[in-house]
Amino acid sequence: MNAAPTPGLLASVADLHEMELARVGGADIVDLKQPAFGALGAWSSESLTAAVMLWNAWEAQDVSSVRPLLSATAGDQPMVPALLRAAAERVAATGVPIVKVGLFASKHTNECVEALAPLASRARMIGVLFADQRPDFAILASLSRAGFTGVMIDTADKTAGRLTDHFDALTLGQFIAEAKRHGLMSGLAGSLALEDIATLAGVGADYLGFRGALCSGGRTGRFEPERLAQVRARLLAQAGG
Repeated sequence: MNAAPTPGLLASVADLHEMELARVGGADIVDLKQPAFGALGAWSSESLTAAVMLWNAWEAQDVSSVRPLLSATAGDQPMVPALLRAAAERVAATGVPIVKVGLFASKHTNECVEALAPLASRARMIGVLFADQRPDFAILASLSRAGFTGVMIDTADKTAGRLTDHFDALTLGQFIAEAKRHGLMSGLAGSLALEDIATLAGVGADYLGFRGALCSGGRTGRFEPERLAQVRARLLAQAGG
């Protein structure tokens, strides 16, 4: 049996300075998220526009290296279809190529996914489920039908433990297999720590997402390049093993 490919590194950043540090540190996806504003706190439109300008400048500055992908969160929105779509449209209008939307536990989740289908035809959409809300993986079929690019599992309550406290590797592997069956890119996040990499690197996710592990003082603390280097080294070590 072939080993699962090593997942890429998604680094969530809170400002343009952190964005640059993430690029230099080798992040595969630079994810624009304001952790002070919630699980998927959003940047302002002005800041997103500036980030897109910086991202475009990277391509012009160094054509010899691979430019990381760029994503941004649409904020912690209520599961009201019109409101969620408006928030996602705001992010997409700034030119951010990948838009992440939180799909919180609600009886209206499928309606929200359907409302985002028109935007999914114009931008790469990632649906974010939350392990601490016991998501129904059946939603992956709806995401695929709506034209979403991918799906992630995160945690909504950052005080309620890490992703690995809510789901074991077997369950996460089942989620990833279901995502692949529906043609969706997959990612795992949720207060992940260095020690989670050994468990999660082999379950088949396309990306592992980090924020708190990259900062001193927790997810709202100072972004530390040394911590990013440790995470990247651990991922590469798993690839070598």
